[in-house]
Amino acid sequence: MKYLLLIYDEEQVWAKKSQAELDQILDEYRVFGQSIRESGHLQGGARLQPIANATSIRVRDGKRLVTDGPFAETREQLAGFYLVEAKDLNEAIEIAARIPSSRMGTVEVRPLMQVAAPASA
Repeated sequence: MKYLLLIYDEEQVWAKKSQAELDQILDEYRVFGQSIRESGHLQGGARLQPIANATSIRVRDGKRLVTDGPFAETREQLAGFYLVEAKDLNEAIEIAARIPSSRMGTVEVRPLMQVAAPASA
């Protein structure tokens, strides 16, 4: 089953880290990424640009409203994600707990909807 591991961090916390601290965390991410690639769990993933580069879109009553930044006011912002293949939720949680940001922020584990392919005629 596929799971999306959504990484939420506080951008201000990262901004206060020294270059040495940032380098150490990024090295941990490289090791983590390599390990889930080698294990076959990794299906995809990406680090997101800062929220200053985000745009939110809402459509209400047929009218589109476009605003800068994230829609929700929260302390933590979506910073990136991994798409993984895991045998079950427990395995997905084990993988998520190894993400370096799980020690500073939050990693949300979400199963993807399984959509059946349409029957051919």
